[in-house]
Amino acid sequence: MAHIAVIDDSPTEVYVLQSMLERNGHTVSVANSGEEGIELVRSVKPDAVLMDVVMPGMNGFQATRTLNKDPETRNIPVIIVTTKDQQTDKIWGMRQGAREYLVKPVKDKELIAILNGVLG
Repeated sequence: MAHIAVIDDSPTEVYVLQSMLERNGHTVSVANSGEEGIELVRSVKPDAVLMDVVMPGMNGFQATRTLNKDPETRNIPVIIVTTKDQQTDKIWGMRQGAREYLVKPVKDKELIAILNGVLG
């Protein structure tokens, strides 16, 4: 299936997302910070990115914006997956270039449906 990059500083969230994705046939690469995530995406060129927002250092909004401004990574869809559930957060995330915005905890079927949608 697809190669998905998961960028999240929570080992628990990484485990949950990675398990869901692998159960559905996807390959997963993991980064634990925004900076590490940008490097990962530039090097492995995944089919899509699941991006947390609240991380130390560069947050997910900043990392999403950086990926979207880079000609090498701008066509890789970013799905923000976060606990930030305010409408203003969603609007801001989409303005940074995210294709979708999911609020944790994410349901398996919802994640896979959204992922299939962005992967076309």
